[in-house]
Amino acid sequence: MRRFKFIFVIMERVINIHIEKLPEGIYLATSDSIQGLVAQGRTITETLEIAKDIAKKLIEAQEDNISKLTVAADNFDYPLFVGV
Repeated sequence: MRRFKFIFVIMERVINIHIEKLPEGIYLATSDSIQGLVAQGRTITETLEIAKDIAKKLIEAQEDNISKLTVAADNFDYPLFVGV
């Protein structure tokens, strides 16, 4: 019996997300980078996690458009939100 080992490397892509706090107190995330990306959550962190999962599924479904997304660099700026 032959065994094969496959290693899949998925490049990380940069997706711009717009987050809006709705009057109901929940957060809504949308993106112009990926058509159909809409996510909502109780916190910004939860909303981003949901958006990331949705983005992965949409990228798989829209493979033709993946080449339009920027490949993540080794270093980049990321806003850090700290509640005080």
